[in-house]
Amino acid sequence: MFDTLSDRLASTFKNLRGKGRLSEADIDATAREIRIALLEADVALPVVRAFIKQVKERATGSEVSQALNPAQQVIKIVNEELVGILGGETRRLRLAKTAPTVIMLAGLQGAGKTTLAGKLGRWLKGQGHAPMLVACDLQRPNAVNQLSVVAERAGVAIFAPEPGNGVGDPVQVAKDSIEYARGKQHDIVIVDTAGRLGIDQELMQQAADIRDAVSPDEVLFVVDAMIGQDAVNTAEAFRDGVGFDGVVLSKLDGDARGGAALSIAHVTGKQIMFASNGEKLDDFDAFHPDRMASRILGMGDMLSLIEKAEQTFSQAEAEKMAAKLAKGPKEFTLDDFLAQMEQVRKMGSISKLLGMLPGMGQMKDQINNLDEREVDRTAAIIKSMTPAERQEPTIINGSRRARIAKGSGVDVSAVKGLVERFFEARKMMSKMAQGGGMPGMPGMPGMGGGGARKKKQVKQAKGKRKSGNPMKRKAEEEAAAARREAAQTGNPLGLPQAGQDPQNFELPEEFKKFMG
Repeated sequence: MFDTLSDRLASTFKNLRGKGRLSEADIDATAREIRIALLEADVALPVVRAFIKQVKERATGSEVSQALNPAQQVIKIVNEELVGILGGETRRLRLAKTAPTVIMLAGLQGAGKTTLAGKLGRWLKGQGHAPMLVACDLQRPNAVNQLSVVAERAGVAIFAPEPGNGVGDPVQVAKDSIEYARGKQHDIVIVDTAGRLGIDQELMQQAADIRDAVSPDEVLFVVDAMIGQDAVNTAEAFRDGVGFDGVVLSKLDGDARGGAALSIAHVTGKQIMFASNGEKLDDFDAFHPDRMASRILGMGDMLSLIEKAEQTFSQAEAEKMAAKLAKGPKEFTLDDFLAQMEQVRKMGSISKLLGMLPGMGQMKDQINNLDEREVDRTAAIIKSMTPAERQEPTIINGSRRARIAKGSGVDVSAVKGLVERFFEARKMMSKMAQGGGMPGMPGMPGMGGGGARKKKQVKQAKGKRKSGNPMKRKAEEEAAAARREAAQTGNPLGLPQAGQDPQNFELPEEFKKFMG
């Protein structure tokens, strides 16, 4: 969503780099470029004006003029101001002192409230809570049925006493759900309310009645991040008509310009609390303004990546794998490789994970064109092997490759390529686990990498074989004898020594032949 804005800002900052001092004209030109970038991203005009004013005030002050690297200081200022308009600090859910905590979802029809209720329920379940979804959208056709399906997929409970499709009283359902939750020991109740295609009095009244009936601890306004400027107008109408405590952005993975996300917190004064960035139930997380600002500026989001890894990978399994690799490369098998690959796949889309790494903005096209099915094809190849082949891939010959290729539905070359890549990866991982550093790089001090490499080279030199051709072997022996003689005289190249007359000096026979 923020690709266009990120690219525009990156090109703006590129013009600043290399300048030891920034003039007032440089700052004005940078501010103008940032203003255009924000307006093109559909950010609300009052937000753009406030943002540019703050950046210019700070950039023209001593904060930049006395900096060792003015360009980096400007980027730092823009980053901090972006964090500010996105809401500042991360806003957490307020839990009730006495269970259950009631969370009410409000918003327009089509914003994604029902799906988001399931995502929020699954996320809270992962946090150790026992959430329950409540079907209070009794207007939209099949809304109750949709919520039931979403709840089942998310693995959370649902309270849906009415069939919906225009039948039932949503206010009464909301009231009854609180007592039901207490009886079933659910500590969080998520109320899914009805929406309309636009703001109208009936929608506002129903939302207000449900709010008064259940006294929610949090009212979350769900807004479609793709509707641009209208998202801000809708948010203001809900804030004045019903009131809400926080904002949830849905469809953040879309290709819209993202202005709603940069505008809504600043205009309404209510922070963005959650963001939905995909269609799967796992594509949902707490909204961190500082991390989002880093992503917009192309600096990655390592904290979110680490959190995903911690949630997916087992510490015990990681230690077990490290111990295996430290013993030697042969300990790491294709079964281990498959297990690691499946763990990474559980973290979500590979392209999204790569997008969280710093500097990956320059490889945006390659990441977007990444074939996610390649992981599935690799898994199919490994699963088509016998247990013995997975344990010892060196036994995979031509006939075995043909059988594996046929079983996994790929070409024989794909099987061969996978095995070769596995051997290279195993060697590299084992070397790193033993402290040898990356291949092709000298060993780090105290890590033992350089010594191992030197020992290997000496061993290879000892095992040097003589040529089987008698004439070639004789020439090699004569050349070796000449080198030994030169080494004894301290003159490995046969150059004139101190005290020797340069006029009587002649090049060795080998050099004469080489130079014609």
